[in-house]
Parts: sequence; structure tokens; C-alpha cells
Amino acid sequence: MSLDRTHRAVAVVGGGQAGLSMSWHLRQHGVDHVVIERHRVGYEWRDRRWDSFCLVTPNWQCQLPGFGYPGDDPDGFMVGADVVDYLEQYAASFDPPLVEGTAVTRLRRTPSGVFELVTTAGTCTADQVVVATGPYHDPAVPRIAERLPGDVTQLHSSRYRNPERLPAGAVLVVGSGQSGCQIAEDLHLAGRRVHLAVGGAPRAARRYRGRDTLAWLDEMGHYAKGVDEFADADQVRLRANHYMTGRDGGRDIDLRAFATEGMRLHGRLTGVNGSVVTFGDDLKTNLDNADAVAEGIKDAIDRYLATTGIEAPVEDRYTPVWQPTDDGATTIDLAAEGITAVVWSTGFHRDHRWIEVPVFDGRGYPTHDRGVTGCPGLYFIGLPWQYTWGSGRFAGVARDAGHLVERITATRRARIAEGVGWLAGTPTETYPELDWCTSRTAA
Repeated sequence: MSLDRTHRAVAVVGGGQAGLSMSWHLRQHGVDHVVIERHRVGYEWRDRRWDSFCLVTPNWQCQLPGFGYPGDDPDGFMVGADVVDYLEQYAASFDPPLVEGTAVTRLRRTPSGVFELVTTAGTCTADQVVVATGPYHDPAVPRIAERLPGDVTQLHSSRYRNPERLPAGAVLVVGSGQSGCQIAEDLHLAGRRVHLAVGGAPRAARRYRGRDTLAWLDEMGHYAKGVDEFADADQVRLRANHYMTGRDGGRDIDLRAFATEGMRLHGRLTGVNGSVVTFGDDLKTNLDNADAVAEGIKDAIDRYLATTGIEAPVEDRYTPVWQPTDDGATTIDLAAEGITAVVWSTGFHRDHRWIEVPVFDGRGYPTHDRGVTGCPGLYFIGLPWQYTWGSGRFAGVARDAGHLVERITATRRARIAEGVGWLAGTPTETYPELDWCTSRTAA
């Protein structure tokens, strides 16, 4: 579909769960719009997940606007293919004005206040724009990777699929966030010798006192708490997610237990010199801190139960099953250890270079208030902790989309009342740089 020389009231860039949620709300309000997706619906879930991947959050948290979880296992965890099906069913349920296979390569605001979007299907304009491309754009692999020997296979976690696709031998996984821990587990369960460089990511128990931990936290109102209610809002947005898994019905990921079964745990990766790799002396600290976070969540649940009088089974607290024998720095030789592959579970970089609007801070993060930027008519949706814990997830994106559509429609009404621009039907002569555009939708 060509977008060349077309105009919309709103353009949504990105057709994942955030962009589709935005489209659903816009359609409910009768707002003319288009959703522009670089690939196709569900691409991130198809292309950047390993074969055994499943959601960490329970299925009941899949609550896109107008389309709750449709299956019969609300306490289970959808695998990757099921997530893709869920998104495809969602799109089919309301038929959004979706243009797939089209990339937006440039976004700018013209002097007249209209947004111009240069795409691979032509140049179009919009009165308002919602960026729904998320934060996970370019795989982040540290420059230190360049120092590894050429015969060591290296890949980012987004390109890992299964143990069989890696060469025979041991594997070093760098990073212990959700992806790193689950990939390390996948390799470990397949009988591969695994070395894991453990960072500072926290963990959480899968279940506690008879329920999924996330179910307790939801009931306690944790997921409805806005980021502005935290004293350190900027730091909250940068925190790593707690590691656990939904695999095989859901369970804890206990790195200490893996160590008793033969997984080699190390501190953070600090140096590479050919086949010699050095790790920091922070392994014990990182394991202890992760456990402390998990136990702190249990403390909060205990307080909630005591305050409300809710009866729930009592269970013993976690007891560490393994301790590092030495908290000093570790150096290993990849060749001597038989390590033939390294999986970099080191996250992603944001890439907003195509957005030529000054709404970013010094770290390249879009400055916003619940997705509303300082540039009138430009919004973001789907960012982690955009407003709540669920903002970047199936659990909370609906609330963010509802908030933004209220701002979008209010802005639209105000501009119409003021007789400003396209929204008021201003003649094309007002916009000489857009005199090709004759489509002025009044929705």
C-alpha cells in the first residue's frame, strides 16, 4: 500500500501490542489514523525469541484493550507461537488500518506544525504521531567482544534459537537478566556445559504462599502504582527485570541450584585477552542481592496478608543451596574450558535517529509525562515504566493507550476550536511544502 501524498489525523509508528492498542482506542473514538509497521504483526515475538521461549507473566495478564486472554489456561504461560497467535487474533478482531512491511525512515515537524513521515512506501503527513516502536531496537554487544578469538562463535541473545544450533562444546552466557538466565537454563537442561557471567539483575520467586507471586503483587496494587509515586523515578525506569521463568508451568530460576548441578557461575565479565577471559569479584554480592530482592517481595506479601487477614498457606523461606568458595576475581581460558560459543545477553540500544524532533535527554531517552512529550502532537507508548510496571507489557499498555487517546482527542478539539491547521480544514496554500496533499479528514 502506498502512503505517498496521503494525510492522516494520527500516524502510529509500530504495529506491536502497543501500536495495536493505540489503534483500538483511536478507532473507538472515530479518529482517522494509520498504523505503520516495519515488518508484520508479532515480528518481535517471531524473530527475536528462542525456541523454548514462553512468557514470564501469567496469561491472565494479557489484557489488550477490548481483547483479554482468550484461552483456557489463565494461570499458564504462553509460548512464543501462542503470543503471535494472540496478537494476530487481536488485530483481526477490529481490523486496524495497518500498513505492514513499511519502515519510517524520517520524522520531522514542519514549520506549519504538521508532522512529515518519510517511509519506504512514500512520504505522508499527520497532525499527530504516536511512536510505538518500543525500546529494544539494536542488539547491544560490548566492544570487548571484538577481542575474542575468531574461532569462537558469538551471537546476541536475540539470535539464539536452541542448543543444537551452537557448535559442540561449552557455552559462555554473558548477562543474567531474564533472557540470560533462561538461555543459560535452556542450555543447561540440554546437557551443555554452561558458564554464566552473573550481573546485578534481581530475581523473584515464581510462587509464594499458594499463589503466583505476580498475582499477589497485582492484588496489592503494585502494578497500578505510577512511576511518579517513586522517589527515584529515573532509576526505576533503568532497573533490570526480575528473573524467573514460565517454562514447564512456571518456576523459580535458582542459579545456586544450577551451580550444584555443574553450571559454572562467575562475576561480571571485565576483560578479554584472546582466549583468556576475566570476571569481577562480585559474584557473591550479586547472588546475595538477587536473593534479598526475592525475600523482600515475600516480606511485602506477608505484611499484606497480615494486614488484610487473608488466610494463605505458610511456607519455609528460601535457603541458599550453594555459596561461591572464593569471591575473588576469576580468570578462565576459553580453549582450556572447551568453550566454543558466547551468547551476549546484554540487552539492546535504543535507536531514535530517525526522529528529528528535540524530545530526547542526554542518554537518548524520550522525555515525556505518561507518553506525552514536550512537542505538541508527539507521543510515545510501550516504553518500560512509561507510567506503571505494565506499560511495556500486555498487562498495562491498554491503560497508557487510553490515556494518550484522551490527550490526542483533546488536542484535536482544541485545534479545531482555534481554527488551527489541517484540523480546521485550512487551505493547502497555508502549507506550501505540503501543497500536494489534498486529503483532509475531519474525523
